[in-house]
Amino acid sequence: MKIVLAGGAGSLGRRIAADLAARDHEILILTRRVRADLPYRQIEWDGATVEDWADELAGAAVINLAGELVDRRPTRANVELLRLSRVRPTYALVEAAAVLAEPPRVWLQASTLAIYGDGGEAEIDESSPVADGPPQMAGVARAWEAAASLAEAATFQRAIVEDTRQVVLRMGIVLDRGSPALRRLAGLTRWGLGGRIGTGRQWVSWIHVDDVLAAVRRALDDSSLAGVVHLTGPNPVRNAELMAALRAVLRRPALLSPPEPLVRFGAVLLRTDPALALTGRRCVPSRLLDAGFEFEHPDLLPALRDVLS
Repeated sequence: MKIVLAGGAGSLGRRIAADLAARDHEILILTRRVRADLPYRQIEWDGATVEDWADELAGAAVINLAGELVDRRPTRANVELLRLSRVRPTYALVEAAAVLAEPPRVWLQASTLAIYGDGGEAEIDESSPVADGPPQMAGVARAWEAAASLAEAATFQRAIVEDTRQVVLRMGIVLDRGSPALRRLAGLTRWGLGGRIGTGRQWVSWIHVDDVLAAVRRALDDSSLAGVVHLTGPNPVRNAELMAALRAVLRRPALLSPPEPLVRFGAVLLRTDPALALTGRRCVPSRLLDAGFEFEHPDLLPALRDVLS
């Protein structure tokens, strides 16, 4: 199968590309600049304009991961940067597919479980309503998914909508050595700041990168999967449990368990959004489980040991 990866030069995109290439799929990466260290065919695009690359989507599988990293201060300018970095490339892909005689076979659209905002204690599955805010989390995610909605795209002919199966992958925190989120948490733990964050009761939905790759393969191949699918492990944990597991794996003591005011102050110094650490969601992958998907790494501690040891 031909796979067109938008945003394929990022850490997760590289993992997906390598995994699918090893299974004899043809990989094409749409990138803002050609990377000499990527052993796949690459086409430069600006992430906004439909050009000659549009023909590459015909009959292919599209995986759209394009977007800036969310780990930044929640200013109005940053929220707009995050939104546009996702919406513009997605609109461009949708517009490109609309003019093809042969539409893409399948479309995997990245999204995030942050679309549910701060979920509190509720168990959240794919049927749960999304949140109105905060803007940098749920607001950006809602705009991203809306831009990718083939059924609502006015430029799409009905035949294209019916012939392209779309799966919206709402992802939790990916446990991988190259994952920005895990690098941040592991770094804090190594510095002795690996105690619980705030109350420590906020839920964390996580998934091992091996299970991400297996779920992507399943979504590409399984014609029964369409619509929203949670890309997260079956056993979410509270923040206190996550930090304790990191300390155990990295063999570091907890010299400090920062309370919420200190987290907010530290977020200014680290140029990040405190809501990333202080809010949580107890999300479960109901649709994957109902489809018989088996997680290789369902439990947190051994998953972290596998990634970090």
